[in-house]
Amino acid sequence: MKVHPEYQYLNLLTDILENGTYKDDRTGTGTYSLFGRQIRFDLSKGFPLLTTKKVFLRGIIHELLWFLKGNGNIKYLVDNNVHIWDAWPYQYYVSSNTLIKDGAKKSTLSQKDFIQKIHDDDDFAQKWGNLGPVYGVQWRHWQSPKGESIDQISRVIDQIKNDPNSRRMIVSAWNVSDIQEMAKAGLPPCHTMFQFYVIDKKLSCQLYQRSADVFLGVPFNIASYALFTMMIAHVTGLELGDFVHTFGDVHIYKNHMEQVHVQLVRKPRKFPTMTINPAVKDIDSFSIEDFELKGYDPYPPIKAPVAV
Repeated sequence: MKVHPEYQYLNLLTDILENGTYKDDRTGTGTYSLFGRQIRFDLSKGFPLLTTKKVFLRGIIHELLWFLKGNGNIKYLVDNNVHIWDAWPYQYYVSSNTLIKDGAKKSTLSQKDFIQKIHDDDDFAQKWGNLGPVYGVQWRHWQSPKGESIDQISRVIDQIKNDPNSRRMIVSAWNVSDIQEMAKAGLPPCHTMFQFYVIDKKLSCQLYQRSADVFLGVPFNIASYALFTMMIAHVTGLELGDFVHTFGDVHIYKNHMEQVHVQLVRKPRKFPTMTINPAVKDIDSFSIEDFELKGYDPYPPIKAPVAV
């Protein structure tokens, strides 16, 4: 009897609940944590969008397109009504712009007004919406010590097409010289590097994620890199292999425990399928209209606070 692949994710949650050790963390929230885990999805068997809670696919696609644009400013996301990155630049804005009123610090703008201003005011967005040289900037504009701007995505696509046996088809977001700049208004990359692998005309991808918020973040990460692998396979003319997700610190935040228990009593449903517009031939030509999800029948979403 085959086991539904989503149980890999649910079993990871259970593993942390049963075996995790309490750790303080950067956000002050507290986590239960383990180190070193791995899950795997055969992308030819369905698109691994979790069914035990509804996952915000439109946000995943827009975030991935944002990465591929080589952009580090949240304005593209805000303009497309995607708000998964809002809290980090707002926190930086607050730390840099506070007024003392009645002996307490008070931000000059609420987060809602801050995001609206990002949407309405290009100059304000340029100054305060920038997360620094995060993900997409490193993917498309890695700065070498010689001052060269390196497009890692174009390079790895060229490798896949012309040297598919290479063991060097790697993209890294962990640029040590830029970590402090990334941390100012955002986060150093959690999904730090990924490697492609070609065998029997099938493309697989392995992601290494140094830090994984398993309840909130990992469902996004699974779907995002599965879709990204599909996109790369699409533009290189390959069939689908596996998405392999390798983790460093896997954790559940202390204030997500109730939500995790709700999810764990749900039985996974059949994975949906994802189709990509066959007319698109170039990685830079995708838009959100080029993706169609079919057969997605999830349980309702489960809300939980984001630790910033």
